[in-house]
Amino acid sequence: MIMSQTDNSSNKDLVILQVELGLRGYPITIGRGLLSQADKLTDHVVGRQVLIVTNETVAPLYLGRVKQSLSGFNVDEVILPDGEAHKNLATLTRLFDTLLEKKHNRTTTLVALGGGVVGDITGFAAAAYQRGVAFIQLPTTLLAQVDSSVGGKTGVNHPLGKNMIGAFYQPRAVIIDTESLLTLPDRELSAGIAEVIKYGLIADSELFNWLEKNIDSLLARDLDALRYVIHRSCRIKADVVAQDEKESGLRAILNLGHTFGHAIETGLGYGQWLHGEAVGAGMVMACDLSVRQGWLDSADAARAKHLIARAKLPVLSPESMTCADYLAHMSLDKKVVDGQIRLVLLERLGKAVITGDVPHEQIKATLIDCGASVD
Repeated sequence: MIMSQTDNSSNKDLVILQVELGLRGYPITIGRGLLSQADKLTDHVVGRQVLIVTNETVAPLYLGRVKQSLSGFNVDEVILPDGEAHKNLATLTRLFDTLLEKKHNRTTTLVALGGGVVGDITGFAAAAYQRGVAFIQLPTTLLAQVDSSVGGKTGVNHPLGKNMIGAFYQPRAVIIDTESLLTLPDRELSAGIAEVIKYGLIADSELFNWLEKNIDSLLARDLDALRYVIHRSCRIKADVVAQDEKESGLRAILNLGHTFGHAIETGLGYGQWLHGEAVGAGMVMACDLSVRQGWLDSADAARAKHLIARAKLPVLSPESMTCADYLAHMSLDKKVVDGQIRLVLLERLGKAVITGDVPHEQIKATLIDCGASVD
């Protein structure tokens, strides 16, 4: 993977990473004030038509400056309701309706301005409209900046399962303005930190150690600290995606805590817990199960749980969910193969392992110890 840094008068902390996927490769640009720097965006627009997709929360904050950056183009917009509950086929159809009504052609460029929900829906629309048009990610939440905007996973939820309908489709660019995090609600900030903790647990024990020392700086929105973890997280994800774009093997390690977490989101109803909150509790469960497997040291599992709690994330299951609820939803997870639930667990801090050989009784024991109700 290629990494470069530039130091110029307009943005002294600018960082550029390259996702190496041959002709589908693209840059990730990280810095302050990028949403107001027209060239950072316009360099990646294909034709004259642009559709900006955002939501009701982000639009009042950033839509105006992005439209100003695109003032030389024919720009349309769709402003969606905010929240995971709207990441569905009905919302996707609304994007297609606008594209068709406004007569967007195959050289149009879709711009996703918002968090993971906006990015996932916009990317899926781009993958499907006229069998594929260009799109650009402008992530405005920490979770989207460190995770969902990178790697080309796009899609929508179904009432029976999260992210079960979608496509792998890479953006032309990911442009991360760290100043957008200054307006992010505290709960959303913590949700993003969950994914940063995940990277430390699966692939970077030095990052995990750094987080233990600096978690308060992240919660206080220190932009230098945030830029550091965004850069390090994106570098890890870009490296994994470059090796396994379509999750045939290695890329599955990025799902630590997600099988449990997706069960929580589906079981409670999308939007009751934020994705990062569900992943936080899911990572505690994954660590507990890793100890039961005889891999992760119990002291390191306790360190992980403590860090997740310090990030103001849940460390216990919702009381309303039973073991049967979890197993039912986990059986519909994308990682299930031939009826076996495949889980991402830890051999040690910084080293993940994918396994489908975990007895349901061990999973139930973990769920009960982590607060799920007995059937």
